[in-house]
Amino acid sequence: MLFTLHRYIFRELFRVFLLAVVALTLMLSLGSILQPVQEYGVGPRQVLSLMGYFLPITLTFVLPMAALFACSLVYGRFAGDSELDACRASGISLLRLVHPGLALAIIVTIANLLLSFYVMPVFVHRAEKSFKTDAKKILFRNIERRRYYELPPDYRYLIYADQTDLQNSVLSGVIVTEMKNNEIKDIFTAEIAKIKFNPHERFNEVQIDAYKSSLMGAESEAGAEWGSMSVELGTMLSDEIKFKKIDEMREIEADLMNFYPIEKLARETYAQIIVELLTHDINTTIIDPDESTPENTNGAGRFYELLGMPNSVKFIAGRCSAQEEELELSGEGEVMVIEYNTESRQILRTLICEKALLHIEGDKLAPTLTMDIYNAKEEGSDELMMRYIIRGLIRPKITDNLANKVKTESGSLRVEKLISIFPELSGLQPSKSLGSLESKLAREVNRTLVRIKAEIHTRLAFGAGCIPMILIGIGLGIIKKGGHLLSAFGASCIPAAVLIVCIISGENLIKSYGSESAAGIAVIWAGLVFLLFLVVIIYHRLLKN
Repeated sequence: MLFTLHRYIFRELFRVFLLAVVALTLMLSLGSILQPVQEYGVGPRQVLSLMGYFLPITLTFVLPMAALFACSLVYGRFAGDSELDACRASGISLLRLVHPGLALAIIVTIANLLLSFYVMPVFVHRAEKSFKTDAKKILFRNIERRRYYELPPDYRYLIYADQTDLQNSVLSGVIVTEMKNNEIKDIFTAEIAKIKFNPHERFNEVQIDAYKSSLMGAESEAGAEWGSMSVELGTMLSDEIKFKKIDEMREIEADLMNFYPIEKLARETYAQIIVELLTHDINTTIIDPDESTPENTNGAGRFYELLGMPNSVKFIAGRCSAQEEELELSGEGEVMVIEYNTESRQILRTLICEKALLHIEGDKLAPTLTMDIYNAKEEGSDELMMRYIIRGLIRPKITDNLANKVKTESGSLRVEKLISIFPELSGLQPSKSLGSLESKLAREVNRTLVRIKAEIHTRLAFGAGCIPMILIGIGLGIIKKGGHLLSAFGASCIPAAVLIVCIISGENLIKSYGSESAAGIAVIWAGLVFLLFLVVIIYHRLLKN
């Protein structure tokens, strides 16, 4: 008889629970895809795919609320129809009648924890792959509709085009602006540009090959040649800690380079340190040379040499200053650059200019150097070259000591070692760019570690809170049996809101820099303690009556 009664109650609970899940999922799913639709301009087919990919995220919130609604409604009706009184008169205790609701609460808790720790991150990664696959269509659709598109997620590059040809991946009348610190850094123009998307596991790369192109900007000269450019884009969804599996979070804690935002910052910081070391070495060689440095043929100073393939260079300048991932050669006098063949040592040309730039290219962990020479005249000629580029220069051995200190045997960076090396660079007078990168890297490391801690406790507290929250709904449903059926659900939402507020407050407290994480963790779990306290009070009253 008791089994039949439990089956009857559970069947009613599950029927209402299922209907509530469907209704709430449809409402919340439509709301969750509005932002991707507006920001990325996805098509109808992609909308349906996104609804499926975002379903686990929606269910983590829907399942507890649907179970709370079903339990308060069914047990309220069960008590209102005097079925509860009949059962108790037959000798069946109240606690035994609560077993079906408790079983539903346990099922919802397990499902919630599995969804938040395992299922939801997998579907987010699938959504990311869908974005990567359709990235070209999204770009062309937005340009066709609005004539421009900002490349997510940091919106650093803005692409304008007059005409689009999706089939051939071609844009006509192209203008690409690169923004930095809310200011335009460079403007690229081209009659025709071919767009290629090269999806990688941890980021997306956009390659733009241009025809009849030019480059304009504060750091460049009008009419400079621009053949192609590559833009490395981070992921739009999966680079958030809240979308990581528990295993991925543990891997990030073990090696911070497993988190792409930190990896990108670490590579940029490493490249900037190479620039700073190179700047210091050039200044030491040119401005304060030792006896071993070869003199200029005119006796005016000392040359600095950079080897490369197939050509190498040696140069002299009045001043060398570090900038962001590049250094500038300038000074009161002229900059002299001698380019020669590396194997034969035959001088190919001697250039005289007012300014030259050395900047990092390629993989930042094993970069090459490129020299940009502006407004140069070749010795013995009056012809002015707007821009002359020498590629494939090898970074000097002075940077090898840095690599040995901060790299592992596999060649990857250790972020902790990279940050700890900054005190050793104090004698180099690091530039503002390096100081800014170091601060960003330290903040990102701290932010990531506290977010991992906050996310783990948040998911556990919310999942475990489902059981007392649903038990409160059952108890209030029985207590409010004489009122409206939805009044018990409305009253049950208040403790649920307290749990959510405590979780959000504790999470924000953990994320606040300088705050003690123990206090934030205590606030997160305080909501669960409050719900358990209410459960004791409510069921004490029911058993007493």
